[in-house]
Amino acid sequence: MPDPAELRRRVLAAWTDSPARFREDANAEEDLVRGGYRDRLLVELAQNAADAAARVGLPGHLRLELDGGTLRAANTGAPLDDDGVQALATLRASAKRGADGSVGRFGVGFAAVLTVSDAPAVLSTDRCVRFSADESRAALAGVPALADELARRDGAVPVLRLPFDVDGRPADGFATEVVLPLRPGAGEQVRAALAGLDAELLLALPALARIDVVLDGATRTLSAHARGADVVLGDGDRTTTWRVAQRTGELPAALVADRPVEERDRRGYTVTWAVPVDGDRPRPLPGRQVLHAPTPSDEPLSLPARLVAPFPLGPDRRHVAPGPVTDALVEVAADGYAQLLADLPPDPALLQLVPRT
Repeated sequence: MPDPAELRRRVLAAWTDSPARFREDANAEEDLVRGGYRDRLLVELAQNAADAAARVGLPGHLRLELDGGTLRAANTGAPLDDDGVQALATLRASAKRGADGSVGRFGVGFAAVLTVSDAPAVLSTDRCVRFSADESRAALAGVPALADELARRDGAVPVLRLPFDVDGRPADGFATEVVLPLRPGAGEQVRAALAGLDAELLLALPALARIDVVLDGATRTLSAHARGADVVLGDGDRTTTWRVAQRTGELPAALVADRPVEERDRRGYTVTWAVPVDGDRPRPLPGRQVLHAPTPSDEPLSLPARLVAPFPLGPDRRHVAPGPVTDALVEVAADGYAQLLADLPPDPALLQLVPRT
């Protein structure tokens, strides 16, 4: 893989030859940061950790630490490699393609870091890379063809297209660490998100077994482990047991023919239904539920249980894309929900789980 300086040279040359390409890249990154990924920072960091764990086949561990004005996210699993560096710096060209066990898609999720930081860095045992709004702006200042567009954008630039070298190592015991110096005003937002992070996220990321949240020197551990047909979630000294029903399989190639090329090799699926139980007695989830695909979407769910399934989503990662894949997964989900109810012992609470027409 070319080194970061060579990647920068190529990108700057492309933008110089075609200012419209610069405008396209800037608009695309801005859409991700202000749109679909505007509130997904911790979810995206957890997804990356889960994917890294899945690639080595070992239970994953993520540590999220607010260290003064810096958020640090260190994870075990596969380290960042050359393909990963290029994916970070290339919009919608993921290093995860062809990996059925991975959660992230197209390499766009890392853009979530730009919601809080202008200078993200990734330190790994194999490769390290950083990005910088200020240094990208300085590099672009020397391109006369882009002067008008930069002025129109008040100096805003696409940050993740120009990688820079950085020295460093991840924290001991981890393969990769994302380091995010927080921009002014982002600290309280990050603190609130860390304080509100729930162990239920681990239901959607089975490759991730543990998340440590470190605030003000105190560590809160979120954990998940299987116990028969149940998954036990831990949050500090509190535990919750969830009854789980799963359906796994592979979609026929004909069904994915109308999906984007990057999705067509990822035909394997796992559809999971889960509901909290007290002993064997179900406790239907209160309030509004949404589809997890596999992490939270904006699609409402009318049933008081958790559905985690790899439904195809639109570019904003918020809403399900219609089509034959969605139709097929709806049928699988219906069978899975029937299995969940059948596996629970007779109890009046079951009536709250039965769909009403």
